[in-house]
Amino acid sequence: MNKQTLEELKDKLEKEKAALEGQLKTFADKDPNLKGDWDSKFPKFNGEFGGAALESAADEVEEYGTRLPVEHSMELKLRDINIALEKIGTKDYGKCEDCGKDIDEKRLMVNPAARLCMKCQK
Repeated sequence: MNKQTLEELKDKLEKEKAALEGQLKTFADKDPNLKGDWDSKFPKFNGEFGGAALESAADEVEEYGTRLPVEHSMELKLRDINIALEKIGTKDYGKCEDCGKDIDEKRLMVNPAARLCMKCQK
């Protein structure tokens, strides 16, 4: 892979990483004790009890529950991006983690964080 393509892929990875972190920050905080982990913000209640307050609290808890799988998916994508960025300075970037063959450049242009070639991905 030529140096220009490698730089282009690195730039894509860094932009995607920044975008994912920006999205995560809107509803989660980085876990200071566990690298790569984010924690969705649990709703805070003001202690009111009554119809509207309880309904609002229930809505917030439901929203929290729907954010958890989104957070997990984004964490996995961010993990793959970080792995790719670490590999980009080595000869391991662009190599399939299963078979060791080169991952097609077209695949990397679409998904620069790809860890497997198309054959092994199937």
